[in-house]
Amino acid sequence: MQHYSMNLKLKVWRQRNVNEQGHFETYDVENVSSEMSFLEMIDVLNEQLIAKGGEPIAFDHDCREGICGMCSMVIDGRPHGPWKGTTTCQLHMRAFKDGDKITVEPFRANAFPVIKDLMVSRSAFDRIIQAGGYVSVNTGNAVDGNALPIEKDKADDAFAAAACIGCGACVAACKNASAMLFVSAKVSHLALLPQGEPERKQRVVNMIAQMDKEGFGSCTNTYACEAECPKEISVLNIARLNREYLDATLSAD
Repeated sequence: MQHYSMNLKLKVWRQRNVNEQGHFETYDVENVSSEMSFLEMIDVLNEQLIAKGGEPIAFDHDCREGICGMCSMVIDGRPHGPWKGTTTCQLHMRAFKDGDKITVEPFRANAFPVIKDLMVSRSAFDRIIQAGGYVSVNTGNAVDGNALPIEKDKADDAFAAAACIGCGACVAACKNASAMLFVSAKVSHLALLPQGEPERKQRVVNMIAQMDKEGFGSCTNTYACEAECPKEISVLNIARLNREYLDATLSAD
């Protein structure tokens, strides 16, 4: 693949902290390689800003391998940018062309307050996970991997749900800022496996209650969450979550 360089104009959201109003600022970035990742391009811009005595743009990142889910940015109106099934850190600049004007902003949701610039707090997700509690296991020697027979279709569905990295793109993409795709992936992962059976009903009730407490919106089945999820988590998990919740609440009565 041929490499090329480009000059870009970035319109970036700047916000000092959660209590102050934010605004967009425009920057010119020159000689950007088509093989850079989007985050590497931001690194180059930050070096230019620091060299001029300016304040670098704050953004979240860690693994830069599409695993941790921290690189949450809305790029030209799409969480994680234009490539399907891709996190921001794995988005390369060849997705753009010379002279493009790119708008970059943080995820927008009341439950994801902006910490600074492009960084948001997704601690609401952590509290939902905590509300799910623990998984009961027998102590002693490790159980052999083949000792618990699981149907292949259930194992495959559980594995696909477990691929969720908790990045929050589903919330950012949803017009209601719903967290249903995230919660459904976490609930489905364990609901499909025998290891998750002991706390199955209490888990889903507690996680839904915490999700509502955090102020996430309701699901209205627009499927934007699935379309923008970098791990392509299926909305079928939301249907499973609804069944799990109904079963847990009806059986409790």
